[in-house]
Formats: sequence, structure tokens, C-alpha cells
Amino acid sequence: MALKKRLVISDPRAIRALAHPARQRIIDELFNGQVLTATECAELAGLTPSAMSYHLRALEKWGIIERAEESADGRERPWRAPARSLMISSQSGGSGRLASQAMIRSTADAVIDRFAELDADDPWDDVSSLSRSRLWLTHDEAKQLGKELAELVERFEKRRPAKGRTPGSRQVSTLFAVVPTGEPPEDA
Repeated sequence: MALKKRLVISDPRAIRALAHPARQRIIDELFNGQVLTATECAELAGLTPSAMSYHLRALEKWGIIERAEESADGRERPWRAPARSLMISSQSGGSGRLASQAMIRSTADAVIDRFAELDADDPWDDVSSLSRSRLWLTHDEAKQLGKELAELVERFEKRRPAKGRTPGSRQVSTLFAVVPTGEPPEDA
């Protein structure tokens, strides 16, 4: 079954369902192509299987995740993401901003952990990078920047094979954020 390109969440109640750290961990794995059972999700999040089942059902209620085909033994049905990426609508107001902050914090912490885990003699160390910039952009330019960053990541996502990995490939984490700072101009 083909996945949708992007799941856009705008309902404030659905957005609030994203805020829990255990849910963030599972969402990250599922939206990166994993198909996991409740037990596997519980192990990743450090919860009991029954507690994780509660969180999985809450995410399912809002269409953030869905049941996958039954496992080979038929005892447990795994979970998967219904799309390749998840986006919180910019029209969702304060709840969207809070959920976005929680997702950014969770993702940033994971990227920091990955930097810390990278061996000093890792041959891929030369591709590790971090860029922080402050740009003066118009509203339209900021929208264009976000769109182009998403298109760039999507272009590389399309290169990965549907099944398996390309020989020599390695998982690479990325984090991009476009966030307005300071006071809006008076002429806005």
C-alpha cells in the first residue's frame, strides 16, 4: 500500500497528541519507515507495552499512525506511519507552535545524541555539519526558503530504494527550522 507524501495536522487536539516525549520517539521511528509492534515501541520509549498501547491508540485516533498488516504469526499487528512525512499546519495557532517546539526539542536532542555517539575516527565525520544563520527575509522569501528546504530533502528521499538500502549508504539525520525572530516590521 503506497504512502501519502505528507500528513498535515491542523486540529489542535491532534496536535496536542504529539506533545508527549514517548509519542515523539515513536513518531520519529514510524515516519522514518519503520513498522513496529506495540512491544517494540514500548522498548524504544522505555514504557510498558500496556502504557505504549494507550499512546499508540491516541495517535491512531487522530490519524497520525495506523495499523499495518498483521505480523507473520498473526499475534500482534504492527503500526506504521500513513505518510512519508508529518507537518503541523501553520494555520493551527498556539497549539501548533507548542507541538512544533516539542518536536524540535525532541529532534534536536536526538541529533545532539548522535553527534556525541559518533566515534572520533568515524570515516563519515567529514559530513557532520551544523549551520546556524540569521537571515533578513520578506514573508514570501521565508516561505520560499522553507519550501526549497523541504524539496531538497524530498529529492534525496526519492533516491532511497523502497526495499533495503543502497550498498554503502548510512542513515543521516537532518534538522532544519525556519523560525521568525524579533519584532515584525511596522510596514508588515
